[in-house]
Amino acid sequence: MLQAARYLLGSPGASGFGSKSTAEEVTAACPDLGSLTAIITGATSGIGAETARVLAKRGARVVIPARSVKAAEDMRARILAECPGADVLVLHLDLSSLASVRAFARRFLSLGLPLHLLINNAGKFSHGQLALSEDGVEMTFATNYLGHFLLTKLLLGRMVETAAATGVQGRIVNVSSSVHGWFSGDWADYLQLVTRRKIPYDATQAYAVSKLANVLHTKELAARLQEMGADVTVNCVHPGIVRTRLNRDREGLVTDLVFVLLSKLLKTIPQVINLRCRPPHLPLIKPGPS
Repeated sequence: MLQAARYLLGSPGASGFGSKSTAEEVTAACPDLGSLTAIITGATSGIGAETARVLAKRGARVVIPARSVKAAEDMRARILAECPGADVLVLHLDLSSLASVRAFARRFLSLGLPLHLLINNAGKFSHGQLALSEDGVEMTFATNYLGHFLLTKLLLGRMVETAAATGVQGRIVNVSSSVHGWFSGDWADYLQLVTRRKIPYDATQAYAVSKLANVLHTKELAARLQEMGADVTVNCVHPGIVRTRLNRDREGLVTDLVFVLLSKLLKTIPQVINLRCRPPHLPLIKPGPS
């Protein structure tokens, strides 16, 4: 309880940073990141956009994959307005489509670029009836988990090669949520029943299942990376409760009241990017000793 209270109040942890530290503050003492290449999904708004902006500001080459190329180009323009020398690349990617994920991976790999950071941040919360992807998968699961799973699988070889060639440890970040704990049972069976419309569709349960899959993927990938001896870590992060577009889409009297009451405890988007200071209820998951 005390640890949770200290976290909510923003008290500094062992790293010297707390939950209210911003990405700019955490990276202020970092050396120039000009040698690094990062792919950040969901980087056209919210958490992903702030991650892209700060990494670009510190010199990293940032790749913004997006379903809406226009939105990604707008984000690129905003970054360049602040950092004229930034290296920002825009490529099309629809995470809900396995064909699109494969096309993106082929396109990126064909560029011959290294890959040091893969931040699987994009997230979807369905607000209506059950929707299926073009591959016949429940849309939230397809976007939040399946697309990121395939993307990571297709790019992992390049990350391992980059780490070995440069001596710079590769890092994969899967953005999950403490909501993953809201689901119990057989998630595969649940998805099958939902897809076949054998049980009512519950958007919150679907979201929880997708986030649970993120956590399970991270744990298994961590073990496999350790077995491979690869100099790549994989981390699963719960960013906290932040009023991003994902939450703003759920406007209503109750939602607004909750945000007003909790406004002093909620993180701002710049604060949430401090991935080094993690909430106590969702530990950092990585291979090897922590």
